[in-house]
Amino acid sequence: MSAVIDVQKLSKKYPKATEYALQDLTLQVHRGEVYGFLGSNGAGKSTTIRLLLNFLQPTGGQATVAGLDIVRDSVALKQHVGYLAGDIALYDQATGRELLEYLNELQPPKHPKYLWELTKKFEAVLDQPINTLSKGQRQKIGLIQAFMHEPDVLILDEPTSGLDPLMQEVFAQTIREHKDRGAAVFLSSHNLSEAQRMCDRVGIIKHGKLIREQVIGTDTQLGSTALHVSFKDAKAVSELRKSKVLKVLSHNGHEAVVQPTGDISKALAALSKYEIISLTTSSMNLEDEFMEFYGDAS
Repeated sequence: MSAVIDVQKLSKKYPKATEYALQDLTLQVHRGEVYGFLGSNGAGKSTTIRLLLNFLQPTGGQATVAGLDIVRDSVALKQHVGYLAGDIALYDQATGRELLEYLNELQPPKHPKYLWELTKKFEAVLDQPINTLSKGQRQKIGLIQAFMHEPDVLILDEPTSGLDPLMQEVFAQTIREHKDRGAAVFLSSHNLSEAQRMCDRVGIIKHGKLIREQVIGTDTQLGSTALHVSFKDAKAVSELRKSKVLKVLSHNGHEAVVQPTGDISKALAALSKYEIISLTTSSMNLEDEFMEFYGDAS
């Protein structure tokens, strides 16, 4: 199956910078797939998105979106993409209705009624100047303009920022609808529970490098047992980091979250060598997976 977003060793180094903002990124997103792009601030998420849309020129590597080269075909490419910026800027003096009607004229929609269906779903305020609206209302208009043309590709940077829980659910439902019609969705997010609920796969990026890809729902690590342990002696944590039967996902002083690498009885036997104050279990989730890479390292 050919990838709708195909990134091969894409890199970006800003002038005068000593480190790469993005280095040798390789990933693919397929038709009907929701790919979550996760990382801390400054990890390289927004740089990646700006490269895909040719707002920045790559230092090295290449990528295609909807079969079009991100540099050579950048104008044609944008006809296939619905985009929401993380730092969205709209025409402040225009009303939401004026902006959406203008965008509708620039690129006629596949289904003319869909725009107004979206405005009702998101309960958007359309007849006030955009600069008078709350952050949440501006975000709704940003999402509507990304979805309204039913694009082949959706590239969304922190899409639920400013949305209340009800509107977050409306957003998730809308993503499912676009996924079902075959759109490829590339979604940058800090919301780990949201990513686990909505995404088919996630990639974790750190210091400009993709350090982990995780299949959601079918990967055996998610949903498996995590042990939250409080030790009397903090040295136990550092010693357990060398264990072959336990993986330390995160730690803080005397406390650690660990996961058995195999037989749970062997993991419990390894823990029994140390004096434990408390021990609880939970199912492994995406936050645990994320914290393995971000929780206790610079």
